[in-house]
Amino acid sequence: MEPFAGSAAIFLNTDYAAYLIADSNPDLINLYQQLKTEGKTFIEYCRELFMPENNNKDIYYRLRQEFNDTGDRRRKSALFVYLNRHCYNGLCRYNSKGEFNSPFGRYTKPRFPEKEMQHFHLKSTGAEFIHARFPETLQQVRTGDVVYCDPPYIPLSKTSFFTDYASGGFSWEDQVDLVERAEKLARRGIQVVISNHNTKASRQLYRDGGAVIQSFSVRRSISCQIKNRGMVGELLAVFQPAG
Repeated sequence: MEPFAGSAAIFLNTDYAAYLIADSNPDLINLYQQLKTEGKTFIEYCRELFMPENNNKDIYYRLRQEFNDTGDRRRKSALFVYLNRHCYNGLCRYNSKGEFNSPFGRYTKPRFPEKEMQHFHLKSTGAEFIHARFPETLQQVRTGDVVYCDPPYIPLSKTSFFTDYASGGFSWEDQVDLVERAEKLARRGIQVVISNHNTKASRQLYRDGGAVIQSFSVRRSISCQIKNRGMVGELLAVFQPAG
């Protein structure tokens, strides 16, 4: 189970009999549902948006506005793929009105992710995709499940705070709530793994919750300043089943 699907990297790189994949971002889940249902037909439909003439600032902003205005789920999902590949750094960001507002990326030739979409479609036959926040998703955990949580990360500094991935954000209280729910699931015999930045606050939070912490470094490239792109400390907090 993944309550914070994001790119669904864990789902795509593991081999369980069944998956429950959830996210609070409805646009992301709509895309996953559309890709699971239609497969090749939907992939070809998305490809039409990757014409060279659409790699243009004015067209990008026109299509971004269409994405924010349309009620057609199929069209919106295809536009979501286009925006992800043409916006700055692939950054999925929304304003206070819930409108996608990532700027144009100015890439020479954005690549259409055909192979990745085909792989996702084939893999999705054993998965259920739901739009839900993590408390609702975790209520569906059953004996034998493994839960991996990749929530919006605790900021490394006061200036790096970013929770606009989906409207509503993710507060410190949400971080605490997630740990408390992980503790309860571990007491029921269910393993929960949570990833986050390796900060003093996150280490204290997870240690207080009884988790075993594994730390490591990863390379990040989301910063707009090259000098700020480098190795960043992250951790995995493992809540082991009781007994």
